[in-house]
Amino acid sequence: MAMRVVLAEDSLLLREGLVRLLDEAGATVVAAVGDGEALVEAVNTHRPEVAVVDVRMPPTFTDEGLRAALQIRRTLPETKILVLSQYVEESYATDLLEAGGGIGYLLKDRVSRLADLSDALTRVADGGTVLDPEVVSALLSKRRRKDPIAELSPREREVLGLMAEGRTNTAIGRLMVITQGAVEKHISSIFTKLGLPPSSDDHRRVMAVLAWLGP
Repeated sequence: MAMRVVLAEDSLLLREGLVRLLDEAGATVVAAVGDGEALVEAVNTHRPEVAVVDVRMPPTFTDEGLRAALQIRRTLPETKILVLSQYVEESYATDLLEAGGGIGYLLKDRVSRLADLSDALTRVADGGTVLDPEVVSALLSKRRRKDPIAELSPREREVLGLMAEGRTNTAIGRLMVITQGAVEKHISSIFTKLGLPPSSDDHRRVMAVLAWLGP
């Protein structure tokens, strides 16, 4: 059965284009709305696997989409969220990551590429975290010079950067041309250096990414 999606985008033209793209990506758009309030209502009605949400929507065109998405995660945590934005909005990525797994943040330019959209939808629906590489780069440029990340080796920072994009260990190994065992050793070292001991409460992978993206 096709993945069911609720889409929120205020521009009618973009909304219609995204409906077609989502359809080509193998999803079924059960509702397409133009504001945050309608998004929350549609998700409550249709209970989709994924809500695809524009950040800026009426009435103020600031963060209505993000706030609606976070409200959905509080009330229907099983609903996964893929946020779209025209620009890199640094603070929103951290807010989304703190909401848990099944979260994605992509720039709209990247969504126009069907393969990227399909891959992001699949990974988010499976409970993964997907961050646009440009979002990661913008966040890294704002980091303070002294922080726990400074303790990581260049190879470990490369691994953590790919983790921030939502890559699996297998994908990281393929992209870096190293073995699965080497990836796992790098990640274990990252957790140790960032002071993230094994815990039943905290998702260490998400916590490591938050440390990577934090100010």
